Amino acid sequence: MAQKTKTIFACNVCGAESTKWYGRCPSCGAWNSMEEQTSVQAVSSSSRSGGAAVQSIAHITPNDKQRYHTGMKELDRVLGGGIVRGGLMLIGGDPGIGKSTLLLQICEHLGRDHKILYVSGEESEGQIKLRADRLGVICENLYVLCENDLDSILASMQDEKPDIVIVDSIQTMNLAEVASAAGSVTQVRECTAAIMRLAKRMDIPVFIVGHVNKDGAIAGPKVMEHIVDCVLYFEGDRHSSYRLLRCVKNRYGSTNEIGVFEMGDRGLVEVENPSLMLLSGRPLNVSGACVACTIEGTRPMLAEVQGLVTPTGFGNPRRMATGFDYNRLSLILAVLEKRAGYFFSNLDTYVNVVGGLWLDEPAVDLPVALALISGLKDAVISSDTIAFGEIGLTGEIRAVSNADLRVAEAARMGFDRVIVPHHNLKNIVPRDDITVIGVRTVREAFEAIQN
Repeated sequence: MAQKTKTIFACNVCGAESTKWYGRCPSCGAWNSMEEQTSVQAVSSSSRSGGAAVQSIAHITPNDKQRYHTGMKELDRVLGGGIVRGGLMLIGGDPGIGKSTLLLQICEHLGRDHKILYVSGEESEGQIKLRADRLGVICENLYVLCENDLDSILASMQDEKPDIVIVDSIQTMNLAEVASAAGSVTQVRECTAAIMRLAKRMDIPVFIVGHVNKDGAIAGPKVMEHIVDCVLYFEGDRHSSYRLLRCVKNRYGSTNEIGVFEMGDRGLVEVENPSLMLLSGRPLNVSGACVACTIEGTRPMLAEVQGLVTPTGFGNPRRMATGFDYNRLSLILAVLEKRAGYFFSNLDTYVNVVGGLWLDEPAVDLPVALALISGLKDAVISSDTIAFGEIGLTGEIRAVSNADLRVAEAARMGFDRVIVPHHNLKNIVPRDDITVIGVRTVREAFEAIQN
């Protein structure tokens, strides 16, 4: 098999390749992102003795134990029930968010029955030991390899035959046959593909830590996220101790699940009741606040939405949203003015979701609108009331999914009244511990909370 070398230009943002240089990437539109690289292509003979073995899916017998439990219910929930054998999982997040801490902590539980190989390209053995001692991780089956050469790492995986492998991080790994620096688009892509091939062949689950760029996306080519089986993002406010683990791709489970953790001196601690965490310390019986119920995967979560409305001091009123889509806020304000008769055209409007949570579900429209109307009228929404529903352009309140699950969560958290879309009433089982009120319009919803 012969090899030939050619020069290409690859985008360091999206990974698109071209035979000539562009000032602007023709694929993603990024400026000054094309980097010159050397590509080695294998040229094989067109004549082959035979293809790979083909097998009927009816004759394939799955392994008896397909998943490993990590010892953290929040992480197992996000992964779809645990770690799948042979799965390749990519976890990204801001520096210091807790990626390495989370992976080292699960070694305590996994190491009781499984052999773990922890590969680090950023820390020495002594530094990893210091972090393990701080986290209280004592595990005889945890083996540490501090190496950047991926060929040596793959050889160690074949020799040691671990049950689980952790690579921290993929941007520090390099293949000798790839003529580019570690962390480049080509290196990251080829290293990920090489790990994937060995993981599938040996049926070993592998966690890969990925750095993120200034836009919050995992650094490297987008094709890296297509190669892996699961993509996880660790999110959180630097001023808050709470962390959210969100799944954006999962071949073995739901992509809507989130896990909630709290960062402490001894590492990450699971938060099994996020609603209690998000509602803790909220002021009672004040204007401009309404509790919303959103669904993350299969989990209902309650969060407080605050709206502040003040006279503007400028020609154009300000609109600001934290934890909520700005364009959606503009749409809600337009509906409130045109359809409901609440005017915000000369008022500054601010919306904030308490707790650092991002609410992008349409069911949050109604509590946002009620919080804004409450701030406009300086009318108090009772602290024992929650609301959910999607707002249409004609001012109607449209039905949302999982209404019964949302009502049950509100009752569990001690709320007495819930405002729901009228079309959802037929799907909600009557309860004695909470009053369910169905509404058809925004104005009807605000009048309901005043009674």
